[in-house]
Amino acid sequence: MSRDLIERGLGWTWTQPRVLRSIRDKNTNVAVAFDATKLVGFGIMKYEEEEGHLLLFAVRDSHRRRGFGTALMSWFEHTALVAGIGVIHLEARLVNKAARAFYHQLGYQEIKIVRGYYRGAESGVRLAKDLWA
Repeated sequence: MSRDLIERGLGWTWTQPRVLRSIRDKNTNVAVAFDATKLVGFGIMKYEEEEGHLLLFAVRDSHRRRGFGTALMSWFEHTALVAGIGVIHLEARLVNKAARAFYHQLGYQEIKIVRGYYRGAESGVRLAKDLWA
């Protein structure tokens, strides 16, 4: 899903071994969403002292606007709060208006445009949400 939905056109860096390292990392949570037996969404969040960084997040096109993404993000936010994390950061492609709108709907604010963020080829936007606000 990462290669097809997130890294499309950029080359594949979130390979199976890299995802497995995240699963094994004690400071990282990986959550998945299923519709019956089909994987329809996932996210990877890394936690620091007081901040979380959503590294990857995707929901299949066929399952968007059905609550899967919102449920995953709600789980990550709740888990962060329980762990004492106050802020979550994430990045999205600048041209990905749907993702940006989704995060805005959940209360994330755009804080910075990062030119060439994606492998020097495409700009990104950094978003953040203060969970304690």
